[in-house]
Amino acid sequence: MAAAAAVVHLSVHGRLRRGWPEVAHARACRRPSLLRCRAFKQEADGEGEEAASSSPTTTPEARRRRKGPLYRLKAAIQGLAGSRAAAAEAYGGEYQRAVEKAEEIFFSVATQVGRYVITMMSSGVIVAVGFQLSGGDSQMNTLIWYSWLGGVIIGTMIGANSVLEEHCKAGPRNVVITGSTRGLGKALAREFLLSGDRVVIASRSPESVLQTINELEENIQEGLSVAKKKQRETLLHAKVVGTSCDVCKPEDVKKLVNFARDELGSIDIWINNAGTNKGFRPLVNFSDEDISQIVSTNLVGSLLCTREAMNVMQYQEKGGHVFNMDGAGSGGSSTPLTAVYGSTKCGLRQFQASLLKESRRSKVGVHTASPGMVLTDLLLSGSSLRNKQMFNLICELPETVARTLVPRMRVVKGSGKAVNYLTPPRILLALVTAWVRRGRWFDEEGRAVYAAEADRIRNWAESRARFSFTDAMEMYTENTWVSVFSLSVVCAFIILSSSGGPLPGT
Repeated sequence: MAAAAAVVHLSVHGRLRRGWPEVAHARACRRPSLLRCRAFKQEADGEGEEAASSSPTTTPEARRRRKGPLYRLKAAIQGLAGSRAAAAEAYGGEYQRAVEKAEEIFFSVATQVGRYVITMMSSGVIVAVGFQLSGGDSQMNTLIWYSWLGGVIIGTMIGANSVLEEHCKAGPRNVVITGSTRGLGKALAREFLLSGDRVVIASRSPESVLQTINELEENIQEGLSVAKKKQRETLLHAKVVGTSCDVCKPEDVKKLVNFARDELGSIDIWINNAGTNKGFRPLVNFSDEDISQIVSTNLVGSLLCTREAMNVMQYQEKGGHVFNMDGAGSGGSSTPLTAVYGSTKCGLRQFQASLLKESRRSKVGVHTASPGMVLTDLLLSGSSLRNKQMFNLICELPETVARTLVPRMRVVKGSGKAVNYLTPPRILLALVTAWVRRGRWFDEEGRAVYAAEADRIRNWAESRARFSFTDAMEMYTENTWVSVFSLSVVCAFIILSSSGGPLPGT
């Protein structure tokens, strides 16, 4: 019997218009294009700002906007590359590739170095002025350092507010998650739904798909029952549908893509979460079927799904984003007793690096998501007592990990981003509090002491229906230390300048 598709809707919207890929492709074919400078590639939300840079019909306003130093530098590089076209042909394109590579490296390094130098110079000058105004007075010097700390706090709060606003204005996302009927996949689907998104879940078993849809529908209803007016409006956009799919079979993957496109109209985020492991044991103890299934699901399935997702997203107006799940071995480290699983994850890392170069000019962003160690059946299968004692220190529940990953996935931009749960601060915290974490999930005999999923999520919708300020602060402070430091120094100078009374030494 053919695999049944289970569909449940929870939405105030009707079905979106179909047939867009062909129309978009036809329009794209009629649109003139110019060779872009790779280092200035625009993100999906800001497409085509330079498409008419050399067109004779460019308006005076557009020409005035393009008279900046950055644009002139770009034009000079493009002119240099054009003047060397004959040399590029003579060397079979090797020269052109070398120029493009050098250009990419140059602008990447220049951007980071320039940002660092400007920030350090400006902040250094401001701090020096502050200390000069203090005239060596210890109280004023103390005020400077406290002002700097206050700037850190204020800067972080301002930045977190901007992240919060961006997340709330992101609007409903159309999301496809493979392997989403249990564990982390189901937790990810629940978090997207509680953010007002529309989600397609998929698994091999039609029965599991139908059961999961019913559970997620109940979670949405719980959220609606306790949500405030603004949160309720967000949750009303939520929609969950699902279909059976074996990611190892190309025909099933194509059906999943068509199903998602028919139900949602477009695909904004695709998450390759489907994966399997067959326990912790030496390679010689793995059967042929075990090896085949692990490689097919983890590696071949991700390849097939990524190909089909990118094939759809490249014709969408705003493109889309594909996430592949990292795991043990993805960085090339050894994974004894899980050699097959580790080799598939290492292969996915190479796959990711290749895709980044292939899709430089594409609207599709390819990213990785690293959940760390999550308490799922995949992790616990075949684990020993020693493994479980280690899990107490660094493992987390699926709902906790999903709560961290989903907000970052919803607002991701560009390509090549790594959305990680186990960030350095979390790792440090786990090490510092290791003595407190003993017996957190398993007792001394390896018996589970944590609650079942049904009990854990009983009030989850109520407590997680809103993207909190602390979540936004955590997102902002991950990679924006330069901006925070710069703002903090400026705040310190403002506080010093506006302080009442004459300053010592003046």
